[in-house]
Amino acid sequence: MDDINKGVYIILHKVSLRDREDRKLTKTQEIREQILRLTEVYYAEKYGNAQPYQEGDRINYAGRVFDHREMVNLVDASLEFWLTAGRYTKEFESGLAAYLGVRYCSLVNSGSSANLLAFMALTSPKLGERRIQRGDEVITVAAGFPTTVAPIIQYGAVPVFVDITLPQGNIDVSMLEEAMSPQTKAVMIAHTLGNPFPLEAVWDFCEKHGLWLIEDNCDALGSEYLFHGKWKKTGTIGHIGTSSFYPPHHMTMGEGGAVYTDDANLHRVVCSLRDWGRDCWCAPGQDGSCGHRFEQKFGELPSGYDHKYVYSHFGYNLKATDMQAAIGCAQLEKLDSFTEKRRQHWEVLREGLQDCQDMLLLPEPEQNARPSWFGFLITVKDDAAFTRDDLAVHLEGRNVQTRNLFAGNLIKHPCFDELREKKAGYRVAGTLENTDRVMERSLWIGVYPDMNEKKLKYMIQCIREFVRDIRGRG
Repeated sequence: MDDINKGVYIILHKVSLRDREDRKLTKTQEIREQILRLTEVYYAEKYGNAQPYQEGDRINYAGRVFDHREMVNLVDASLEFWLTAGRYTKEFESGLAAYLGVRYCSLVNSGSSANLLAFMALTSPKLGERRIQRGDEVITVAAGFPTTVAPIIQYGAVPVFVDITLPQGNIDVSMLEEAMSPQTKAVMIAHTLGNPFPLEAVWDFCEKHGLWLIEDNCDALGSEYLFHGKWKKTGTIGHIGTSSFYPPHHMTMGEGGAVYTDDANLHRVVCSLRDWGRDCWCAPGQDGSCGHRFEQKFGELPSGYDHKYVYSHFGYNLKATDMQAAIGCAQLEKLDSFTEKRRQHWEVLREGLQDCQDMLLLPEPEQNARPSWFGFLITVKDDAAFTRDDLAVHLEGRNVQTRNLFAGNLIKHPCFDELREKKAGYRVAGTLENTDRVMERSLWIGVYPDMNEKKLKYMIQCIREFVRDIRGRG
């Protein structure tokens, strides 16, 4: 037996005897606690001795950041073998709702599913005249991730695209009135790279015209906005907010997402759509929570039809597993520290690249915003003697990972080929000049919590050297 294994054995043996004596654990409980303690030991052995960053090592734009607590929670949930949504799901939903300051939160299997449910909820017949119907219009932007727009098109509604502002990267609110029509029912947009869009202006516009507002908060969890004199978390000002927990995001559970709202009716619809479209609100494995399971009449079903199997929507199964939720519970405890590190890293990059502004347009936060930055957006100026691709190739060649601003201009992608050919299914208000500029001239680099001073300085050095070389050629 090597020293590590011998040490593990001694620790667990001593703990086992003490726990059994002090707490009168059952054999099963004792074994479970030994497994969880051994998981901590495994984490320390597997991940606790990671080699420090050396100049030239790969610098990813984002990635998972975790410790033994996530692994212990994951194993703990696995040992229960419940598999679907369970106690960790309830804990996470209540924890995220408390963090955001909202009444309701529904955990789902991805951020894309969250956006789908958020939009589909607004099509529910239960909303009466306010429901979004096929052919109705939804104001959005083309400079973003496709899943903000996909639910609109897939349902048969019409996205109306407006331009963005630079260097903020968010919707140009001066175009909202021009985009408005008698068919407009909602605004659905994302906070770009953690930078809150002008929420007060967008909300006031929606209130004026009786529109729904969906905040795609997938890239901005932890961001704050001064809304009517009070700081509020992004995702909580609109009627519905969404989050993603894919590994690059502000927190992770591998796959996963959430839909949140203060509206009890919308929450009920979201839960129905997430859980196969059922009218029943019983949790998995539970029956008869309403107390009237066999006493009601629905549609043209026979009286007393089992409420567990009454469907009020054409829904899906978009639940996450309890193992995902278990990871999320541990991540949620770290979210504030993650947010602070993102802000610090963004500030270091912003300060370090100040002298490159003759060729590079650097990002700026929106007014009245405290972003939880997802990335650092860089736009090559129109008169620069190099292209975005030149800069990207330079950085990638030095092991600095880069990303375009997602779709750039979504309507230029192959998924829009048929719609462009038919000249139907979407509309553009004004021009998309800045959207095209982002498509052609912008990239971003990472600010995630695992960055450190050496990585940040190296990225700054690479960019400054590139710009200096270009100047020298001129």
